[in-house]
Amino acid sequence: MKAAVYYENGSPDVLKYEEVPDPVCHPKGVIIRVSAVSIEGGDTLNRWRGPLVRHPHIVGYQAAGQIVEVGAEVTHLKVGQWVATVDGFGSHAELRPVPARNCWPIPDGFDPRLASVIPVAFGTAHDCLFEFGRLKAGETVLVQAGASGVGLAAIQLAKRAGATVLATASSDERLARLKAYGLDHGINYRTHSVPESVMKLTDNKGVNLVVDSVGGPTLQGSILSLGYRGRVSMVGQAGREPMTVDVGSLMGGNRSLSGVFLGAEIMTDRAHDMIQTLIDDAARGAFQVVIDREFPLSEAAAAHAYIESRAAVGRVLLIP
Repeated sequence: MKAAVYYENGSPDVLKYEEVPDPVCHPKGVIIRVSAVSIEGGDTLNRWRGPLVRHPHIVGYQAAGQIVEVGAEVTHLKVGQWVATVDGFGSHAELRPVPARNCWPIPDGFDPRLASVIPVAFGTAHDCLFEFGRLKAGETVLVQAGASGVGLAAIQLAKRAGATVLATASSDERLARLKAYGLDHGINYRTHSVPESVMKLTDNKGVNLVVDSVGGPTLQGSILSLGYRGRVSMVGQAGREPMTVDVGSLMGGNRSLSGVFLGAEIMTDRAHDMIQTLIDDAARGAFQVVIDREFPLSEAAAAHAYIESRAAVGRVLLIP
C-alpha cells in the first residue's frame, strides 16, 4: 500500500509518499480501506516531536473508510461496512488496521468524508463543554481558536445547548465565517486583547467556560477571561509555545482549570456511545461538519504545511 511516512521528526517536509507493507489484521481488530483522513492538530504535533512507533512511521489519529478484513474475535462489524476510526497512529495510508472498539458505524447515506472528522474534534469539544466543563443553558462560553476543528465543533455544540458563544480567530474574515455556525461575538486575537474584549462583551462579568485548545501563553488569557466560578477546559497545545500560567490567578474568583484528553477515555462505554450519538446527529443534520480543503494523500506534506499556516476554517482532509 501507499502511505505518507517519515523517518525522523520535523517540519512537514519530512513526510514522504512511499510504498510500505500492507497491515496485518489483529484478531480483535479490523482493516479499513481509507476513503478520507481527517488531519488532527495532534498529528502535526506528533510529526514535530512525537515518538516514532514504527520505522518508517505513519502518523495520524483519525480516518474513515470501508472494512476489508475483520479479525477472528470481532463479531459486531463486518466486511463492507463503513466506519469512522481513531487510533494512536496509522491514518495517513491507503489501508489502516484499527481496534474494533475504535470503530463507529457510519449511517447509510452519510458521507464518509464528513464522518471522518467527527470522533476526535466533536468528541473532544463535547467533553470540554459538558463532561468536564459542566456547561448549562444560559451560560457564556469562550472558544479559543474558533476556526479549528475542535473550535467549530464547540461553537455549534455550545449554541445547540443554549449558550452565548464568543470565539477567537486570527482575522476578521475568519470570524465572519464563524457566524453561520452559531458565533455570537468574535474576537480577533491579533488586534485585540482577548481578556479585555471578553470583559467588554460581558459587562465585566467574564465567561462561565473557556474551551482552550491552544495552550501556551493563550491559556493565561483564558483564565483572565473567566467570571466568578468560571472553568477552563484545556485540551491541547496547538500553539507549541511554552505553557506559562499564574495558577494563583485562579484563586480570587474560585475559578478552575481542567485538563481534557479524550484519548484517556475513548475506550469507555461513555465516550464510545457519545461519539456514536454525535455521528448519528450529524447524519440527520443536527450540526455541520466543516471541511476547508482536501489534498491527495501523496501531498501530505503540503496539507500539513497548510494546517500550520493557520489559514484553514474547519478540517483539512487527505484522500488516498
